[in-house]
Amino acid sequence: MSCAEALEQFFAQYQQCYQSALGEFPRFYAGGEPSECVLDGEHDDPVQWQAIHRQSTASFANVGEALSINLHPDIEQFYGHFFAGPLKFDSPFGSGELLQVWNDKDFGYLQENLIGHLMMKKRLRQSPTWFIGILEQHEEMLTVDNNDGSVWAERPGEAPYERLADNLADFLRMLSPRVTDAVRYQELDDSTSASVHPGIFASLKRMWLNLFPKR
Repeated sequence: MSCAEALEQFFAQYQQCYQSALGEFPRFYAGGEPSECVLDGEHDDPVQWQAIHRQSTASFANVGEALSINLHPDIEQFYGHFFAGPLKFDSPFGSGELLQVWNDKDFGYLQENLIGHLMMKKRLRQSPTWFIGILEQHEEMLTVDNNDGSVWAERPGEAPYERLADNLADFLRMLSPRVTDAVRYQELDDSTSASVHPGIFASLKRMWLNLFPKR
């Protein structure tokens, strides 16, 4: 099974869990940002959303070219096939949240943040990884080893320390949807170049601020 197929299966499970528990689709505080996946009024936060296929797969070729690196093909499988909200989950290794792309503007922010993360890894002389989400208890990143596609837990500024799955498809099959109320994330100050998204990027940005504090 491909990563995109496993992700689509998780979307179906995720949305069914919300329907069963709350009688509605997942909700997300989008801050007025439109998306093709929104089901109700775009200005009535939190909006209901349903994952939707993009008309064409988004490309990360510009990121690879900018950094002279060949990105693992799963990055386009995970981020390039759908518009959707963030995904809360429970798993054998803890609770967390997966990042997804909300709209085309969001995709641009994602690329900027991925470039920043990969540049940080190069600066620290560590093997390249790219992030897919966070583990909430310890504010650790969920990352993918760009060399072989395996999924890891990673602390900011350190090499990945715990291998969670051999690939993204296997990783996604380990997750259980977690039904929660929508959370309005508090935006941080703009003291880092990382772009902010109204959701999980706020948590990622907080970790980067801890790694590179003001001098």
